[in-house]
Amino acid sequence: MPHLPRLSPRYMLIPAAIAIAIAFAACGGSDDDTIQNNVPPIAQGRWIAGDLHTHTTQSADADVSQTLDKILGKAFTIYGLDWMAVTNHLRVSTRDDKGVLLAAPIPMATGVERYEMPRLAALQAGGSVGTYADKLIFSGFEWDMPTHDHIGIGIFEGSDKSAGAPLAVSTRGVREFEYLFTTRDAAMFDAADLTAWKAKYGDTRYNKTGDDALKAISWLKDNYPTTSYAVINHPSRNKGSYTVEDFRRFNDTAPDIMFAIEGMVGNQMEPDRGGYTAAYTAENAPLRAYGGTDYVVAKLGGVWDALLGEGRRVWNLTDSDTHFKIVGSNSSGYFPGEYAKNYVFNSATGTPTAKDLLQGLRSGKMFSVYGDLVNALDFNLASTSDRKEMGGELKVASGEKVVVTIRFKSPAKNNYEKPVDSGASASVKPVVDHVDLIVGDVGAKAAQGTAAYAVATNASTRVVKRFTSADWKTDADGYNTITYETTATRNQYFRLRGTNLGTDVAGLTQAGEPLADQRTSTADATQRFNDINDRNYRSLWFYSNPVFVTVR
Repeated sequence: MPHLPRLSPRYMLIPAAIAIAIAFAACGGSDDDTIQNNVPPIAQGRWIAGDLHTHTTQSADADVSQTLDKILGKAFTIYGLDWMAVTNHLRVSTRDDKGVLLAAPIPMATGVERYEMPRLAALQAGGSVGTYADKLIFSGFEWDMPTHDHIGIGIFEGSDKSAGAPLAVSTRGVREFEYLFTTRDAAMFDAADLTAWKAKYGDTRYNKTGDDALKAISWLKDNYPTTSYAVINHPSRNKGSYTVEDFRRFNDTAPDIMFAIEGMVGNQMEPDRGGYTAAYTAENAPLRAYGGTDYVVAKLGGVWDALLGEGRRVWNLTDSDTHFKIVGSNSSGYFPGEYAKNYVFNSATGTPTAKDLLQGLRSGKMFSVYGDLVNALDFNLASTSDRKEMGGELKVASGEKVVVTIRFKSPAKNNYEKPVDSGASASVKPVVDHVDLIVGDVGAKAAQGTAAYAVATNASTRVVKRFTSADWKTDADGYNTITYETTATRNQYFRLRGTNLGTDVAGLTQAGEPLADQRTSTADATQRFNDINDRNYRSLWFYSNPVFVTVR
């Protein structure tokens, strides 16, 4: 087997011909030249790590010490992210970016324009030590969706680099959204804006009902169809927030905007992992985190699999949801990049732009991880003439062979500290115990108004193969390689799940499935913080997005 090129953890650029030749060699294939000639080359680019859900002191429920400069320093200087969205609550702002109390509350959009964006621009201007000129940082927001829960939103305008001005945050869009879709006192907004909005909408605002929530998604589609996104945050944290019908309706309304669920949730330093505080009863099983992951994604054959089973391009991602880490006797979440990371493929060169990130997020070519269990993942499916990666669709003839290739790598150590928040590394190398290859059948998309629209399961979903270290080979660069051959007989999707846990670990896993995380309730605050941190680093997971197989 040929040696693969030496790559940094962020770069996994293997020519497709080499990758597929390796796969078929491992499976007993013999016509490597034909495979190399027929399979298209892999897209060139790099993996960029980031966080779509963060808060600073401009969110009232974040600690006053959670300044913008502090969070950026943690995210980029200490934890090495490439991009980050600052997503304060779409509520009134009472503090500036440094935590100074304002004379009177202002709309969140005003706070973004007056404090957040100017400071971001200064820090990204370059030319001096400590700036972030090579990072993508932008202002989004977290909206309290009527009758539901929180949605992370980004709104941009402009064009791409080749046409002149790159995409930039649409301050006018954020202002108009805040007016239309919150209960903010109209008197707080600029008089000229109010005149323009009333000319468009009259006195109507949309801030109370489920139909109003859908109106907001339609508004994004009408006004920013290719330059906005809306991610469903911590979907099961509060009872009754969403049904599978809601997910379908959102996605049907604007599939290029509502394309992701924050399945691997933030607030991991909470005593109730992820901040999922519903009573620990059997009927509340869907309101729990499982290995830190929301039930919607963690449940094999559950809501996410039901959506994928219709061929919906709905992706999973993770975030920090940082508000503060440890303050007094309370703990909440890790800093951006400390524990949770999204790796998104960026095909462009140079500093990523908002357009690059949007393209990467929409493509589904991304994976999410806790505790740096892996920092590199290549997952693709190939026929003798084509090859597709996460988010892609491989079209094959019935009965055609398909080879699954999985390559992953873990860092020499992660950010585990003992004691927690001490700066003292525990010097622990994360080790993957096993990787599950999960498959589910793909059928017709459910139609609104039918019984199928309310079905929240996919009975066909199963772990088709569980790989352990006995199944992979580790090369000189630390990449573990697995191949698996199957025969395409029907439309399906394949996805990955990996963990550092064994298949049957008391209180954590059973038959390979994650169990509901239990509350860490140590009375002494300092000991509790350390127990929570130990709990989190003991239970690490990563999830890939799927690759679809369509039989012609």
